[in-house]
Amino acid sequence: MEVSYSTKSLYLSCFTTTQAHFTLEFRGMFLYLLNVSFAGYLSSAHVGQEPPRYTPQHSPAVSSSAVSTPSSDSTTVTENYTAKCPSGGLCTKLPADCFTCQFYYNCSYGKPANFTCAPKKGVDCVNESNQAQVSFNLTMDCQFCWQLDSSQYRCNISTTCMTVSCPRKRYNTTCKVLDHVNCLGKREFQKRLFCNWTGGYKWSTALTLSITLGGFGADRFYLGQWREGLGKLFSFGGLGIWTLIDVLLIAVGYVGPADGSLYI
Repeated sequence: MEVSYSTKSLYLSCFTTTQAHFTLEFRGMFLYLLNVSFAGYLSSAHVGQEPPRYTPQHSPAVSSSAVSTPSSDSTTVTENYTAKCPSGGLCTKLPADCFTCQFYYNCSYGKPANFTCAPKKGVDCVNESNQAQVSFNLTMDCQFCWQLDSSQYRCNISTTCMTVSCPRKRYNTTCKVLDHVNCLGKREFQKRLFCNWTGGYKWSTALTLSITLGGFGADRFYLGQWREGLGKLFSFGGLGIWTLIDVLLIAVGYVGPADGSLYI
């Protein structure tokens, strides 16, 4: 028992000594690495300097006529309406784009109403006494622009719809009021109109060709219907029957141009 106990004591003392030695070596190595790292950082070229600042890169200025400034845009807009505004004319005779009015919408439809208006910037006008005016009274009928007679505005005409059809076809288009006409609301508006355009074909010419040369298909060729024209040509007008039928159809306007337009 004594030998065994002394052996265990010896082993325990050796283990304690080894552990202490290992701990000392580990601490020394850690301190050495820390000193080396700190010395390398102090010797770095970036120590003591401010971090780099971001310098924005500016693209070269574009010197193009297409680039416009707000001042040039306003000048262009001013020139657009002053070009058609007569200088020194009567204020009440100015085009509608040359002045602004304080409109109210509680007037009676179709009856004359008075509104206070003022010429736009750059527009000079006078009254009947040839005195310059800053504001003036304008009398016009109380109605919206889209309620005007068709002779007082112009619309974009569609040349793709068929005018000869049953029922008659309509198309959507944009209309704009004439310069000398005054009205309430927007001067440019949408409207749904009947297809009503012409390609230059004359009804009298088509009827004359159908009576005189209809047996050879001249009327159909004139109207752009070349398939029917070839049929009449090689069948001698359907032995006269087709020719008589076409004379009647063209006379009543049932047969029209192939592009769908109206006769002149």
